[in-house]
Amino acid sequence: MACLSTSGRQGLFVAVSARRYNNHKYLCQLVLPPQLQHHNAAHNSAASRGSFTSANGSSKTNTKTGLVAATASRLLSCNAAKTSASLSNAPSSSAMALPFQQAKRYYHGINGGANANVFNVMLNSDKSSSHSKTKSSNAKTSANCCRYSSVHTQQPAGPVREIQIDPYIVVDDELKYFYEDIREALATGTTQAELNTIATYYIDGQGKALRPMVTMLMAKAVNYHLNKESRQLLNKQRKIAMFAEMVHSASLVHDDVIDQSDYRRGKPSVNALWNHKKVAMAGDYILSVGSIIISRLNNDEVTIVLSQNLRDLVQGEFMQLGSRETENERFAHYLTKTYRKTASLIANSLKATAVIADADEDLKELAFQYGRNVGLAFQLVDDMLDFVSSTETLGKPAAADLKLGLATAPVLFACEKYPELNPMIMRRFSEPGDVERAFELVHKSHGLEQTRFLAKKHCNEAIRLIQGLAESPYQKGLQVVADLVINRMK
Repeated sequence: MACLSTSGRQGLFVAVSARRYNNHKYLCQLVLPPQLQHHNAAHNSAASRGSFTSANGSSKTNTKTGLVAATASRLLSCNAAKTSASLSNAPSSSAMALPFQQAKRYYHGINGGANANVFNVMLNSDKSSSHSKTKSSNAKTSANCCRYSSVHTQQPAGPVREIQIDPYIVVDDELKYFYEDIREALATGTTQAELNTIATYYIDGQGKALRPMVTMLMAKAVNYHLNKESRQLLNKQRKIAMFAEMVHSASLVHDDVIDQSDYRRGKPSVNALWNHKKVAMAGDYILSVGSIIISRLNNDEVTIVLSQNLRDLVQGEFMQLGSRETENERFAHYLTKTYRKTASLIANSLKATAVIADADEDLKELAFQYGRNVGLAFQLVDDMLDFVSSTETLGKPAAADLKLGLATAPVLFACEKYPELNPMIMRRFSEPGDVERAFELVHKSHGLEQTRFLAKKHCNEAIRLIQGLAESPYQKGLQVVADLVINRMK
């Protein structure tokens, strides 16, 4: 599991998911020297009374322990109303406040410049102290900061505190009302109540939200890398994430029609509740509304990249209807189909976030290849879970792919040991007993282990690729996503 250190560019320290009191308190512990931390508790009462810095800039805290308590007070009690500046643009002056609790949280710290330290940004120097005393204090503070933080150009001189990353929390602001916004867009586009009901049936926030989560992580990682962290840009990238999830939801609706499925995500499928014609048109409606959202971005390259998703998705569905006679052709056919049906949507959505941020070609390709590898790994794990997870865990019947006549990676790997699977694949497991026998042979072979190994290989490649981005909470979160994909159970 990837972790976040207190590193950052030029004295930047990063606050990730600092949403509660204890998280703020722990943040203090990250930046304070250990020999002073035990004094903090003894001065909590003084800190809570606001013994920090007066309006005219003079310090009311003269002792070293008082300084620690004041720092904790500032971190724990700052309010969004005190400042309109975001953390990324915060001034390094005595009037500066840290709005950790503002409505739209920014998971960035304070950039005090290459020669500044964290305490010089947060605190005013004690004007009543002598120049030499202040200089000595600043030198000690700088030494402590160097010990507990690093910059991109150097390694830490000592131990680094680490915080475990939850990728969903890192993009919590962008995902908080995500599905509500999609449902609103669908509702405002039609006056047909039943059409809206069908179209929003799977947009209920009960899925894994992998696509919007990883899209927003890549968007924020790219923005950080390019130093383009603007709210306007992020809102555009959020529209791309909305489109990706809408295309995915539309594909689920269409799949239910094609596969005649009765159960999905632990509830009756849309196909079981409405007739095929209405369901098919509802899927088309979702795609049309998503296309309108993207067209309003007024970016031709983004439109072209995202249109590739739809082309690949349709081609992947057609490929799924056919088979190949030889084993080698069959596996290549399977991987191409998997990319087009699953990985293309993730890869091109991530690429689109880099395109709209005016990234160079190398960065666009990095985003694309990361998404491609994560998408392939995700589907490989999904095919493996079809043989090992229960209906209750997976949200759909076990061995569903076999029952649909589909030979996925575990079956294709099992063919190496049990050639009798080949004629079953050719007849799409249509004869009585084919599904049960194939299921048994897959478990007897090493097909599941080989599938997991291939998925792990793609995850490792995704982690390698993401090292090309500047270190940030979002870059770390993208590494964690690879771990989540390979270790998921549903």
